[in-house]
Amino acid sequence: MTPIELKERTKKFALRVIRMTEALPRNRVADVLGRQVLRSGTSVGANYRAACRAKSRRLHFKDG
Repeated sequence: MTPIELKERTKKFALRVIRMTEALPRNRVADVLGRQVLRSGTSVGANYRAACRAKSRRLHFKDG
């Protein structure tokens, strides 16, 4: 898989997560779980893009 394909795949995944969380029922439990899923599901693409932008391998694996 090329980097461009992976970037597109992570974007599509994030959009699917967003649509899924919008479809959840409106109650307290679903709101809490939906926010957690939304944050984790959309962070995949953001983390991948940040790794691609890293100037060195050391920056790519740097903690925090």
